[in-house]
Parts: sequence; C-alpha cells; structure tokens
Amino acid sequence: MLKEFKEFAMKGNFVDMAVGIVIGAAFSTIVKSFVDDIIMPVVGVFTGGVDFSNMFAVIKGGEGVTFATLEAAKEAGAVTINYGLFINAMVTFVIVAFALFMVIKGMNAAKKAEEEAPEAPAEPSDEAKLLAEIRDALAK
Repeated sequence: MLKEFKEFAMKGNFVDMAVGIVIGAAFSTIVKSFVDDIIMPVVGVFTGGVDFSNMFAVIKGGEGVTFATLEAAKEAGAVTINYGLFINAMVTFVIVAFALFMVIKGMNAAKKAEEEAPEAPAEPSDEAKLLAEIRDALAK
C-alpha cells in the first residue's frame, strides 16, 4: 500500500497540482492585500471616504446603540452583517478570476500556436537516401 501511495504521489499531475495550489494560495494572499490595502482605500476616496472594511449592519445586540467600528460591535456581542468585507472579497475574487483567465488564455494561445506550427519534414530513411544516390548516379 505504501508503494502504491508513493507511485501516486510522484506522478507528474499530482506534483503539478500541489505546486499550483501552493502558488495559488500565495497569489490569493497577495491579491487580498492588494485589494484591502491599495484598491479599496482608493475606491473609498472616490466614494467620499467610505471604509468598506468597516461597513456593517447590526442585526441583534445593538438596540439603540450605534457602533463606530465593526470591532466595537463584535466586542459588544452584536450580531452583524459585514457587507463591506463581502465587497472586498468580491473585488478580490474578480481580480483572481481575471488573472486566471489571462493565464489560461495565454496557455491556450501557446497550445494553439504549437498545434498550428508546421512540422519539419521528416528525415528521409536510409533506403530513401540510397535510392536517391542511385537515381543521381544513373542520371549522370
């Protein structure tokens, strides 16, 4: 059983998939930081200083109380709908999806170009070379 697992784990597709998952997780972290720390503050400036990560609606636990931040609402035990964080997550998703689209589009274009490239003519066999020599000798 250990031998079968080792054969499975060492297959090229499995290793490629594992590398892809690790790189994808790292890429996702970078994109999340890009959205949270660069994109959304700029969007906030254009929307009048709105901080999307601090947009929420209190469902329960905040009757008559207005919370300044999401953290304050959570500390008070209020149940909230964090729609600002959802907006951040959606922007992150769109950026990751677009990046993957571009990678896949590039791979498909490369594969199509490879398929369309004319193959080099095959080297003639030894018999064909010998027959060509005989033909050339007879022509003289």
